[in-house]
Amino acid sequence: QLQLVESGGGLVQPGGSLRLSCAASGVAVDYFAIGWFRQAPGKEREGVSCIGIGGGPTLYVDSVKDRFFISRDNAKQTVYLQITGLKPEDTATYYCAADLRCRGFPKGTYFASWGQGTQVTVSS
Repeated sequence: QLQLVESGGGLVQPGGSLRLSCAASGVAVDYFAIGWFRQAPGKEREGVSCIGIGGGPTLYVDSVKDRFFISRDNAKQTVYLQITGLKPEDTATYYCAADLRCRGFPKGTYFASWGQGTQVTVSS
């Protein structure tokens, strides 16, 4: 059974950067597309980015294009989300999840093996 664990969140000032990690265990992450999602208090979950099995395609929602960058290192069984130019509205709990393809992105449909999330707070 695939298990995913997120890490790398924290408190950063506006304009700062973080690299989130999604570490896989149980089943090789090579076989899965991985999506990153976020949920802010009182708001619905939204998809942020998704990466296909072979490293492509890479998908982004408009609000994070050119600021967030997804990548994967199958040798390390880890998918990363480099986030730059952080804004207060990026504050949320960030989750990763797996699917055979990014077919259900950005809604999260068909995604499974959700991690427990990592908190990102952007504040001065």
